[in-house]
Amino acid sequence: MLELNDIRAGYDRSPVLHGVSVSVPKDGVAAVLGHNGAGKSTLLRTAVGLIRPKAGTIRFDGEDVTRLSPHQRVARGMAYVPQGQQSFPHLTTAENLQLVADGRRDGKEAIAEALDLFPVLRELSSRRAGLLSGGQRQQLALARALVTRPRLLLLDEPTEGIQPSVVAEIEETILALARRGGLSVLLVEQHVGFAMRAADRYHVLEAGRITSSGTGGAESEQAVRAALSV
Repeated sequence: MLELNDIRAGYDRSPVLHGVSVSVPKDGVAAVLGHNGAGKSTLLRTAVGLIRPKAGTIRFDGEDVTRLSPHQRVARGMAYVPQGQQSFPHLTTAENLQLVADGRRDGKEAIAEALDLFPVLRELSSRRAGLLSGGQRQQLALARALVTRPRLLLLDEPTEGIQPSVVAEIEETILALARRGGLSVLLVEQHVGFAMRAADRYHVLEAGRITSSGTGGAESEQAVRAALSV
């Protein structure tokens, strides 16, 4: 589904990624784990086109998209949920969702399906997004991405800074999405247990380089924790 091959990227003259290769299986989940500053967010931003790599290729569903703009990649089925529970704070929950749905023939149906996944947002439809809790804003950010009916969802630390009760709900929803098919996920996460439950493949990123990779699942969790403890 998504293949990043020998990616070298960074900001201006500051290199961050040094020949990183990561693949996301069709209808599967790939998790990227690492400490703060390892380059995880840079990897996602490069995948979605917000950063142009200095070297390497990005292929999405067999097509070379390395030089495509972010909106062209979104049109092909990518959706990116950045770190930080981002939303339009002065718009209501309903308006945030409608903004994404406008222009889509199936917009009303897509909103309804997203709200089925995050029913608390129905109760908060008239509340401004800036007045929501961090967990509620994260659910709204995920719902907005899903309204586009993506084939690939790129998630940057979806459980960071959220109260434990909401973390469990978000984890359950992401796991359910991954298991029902029709959606691939590239997950950047520091919560190792969740990442390994969700992932078919994992990659540990350290100082802009992949230091270990393997199959997901609970049996690999100890190896990942050991790699991250170095």
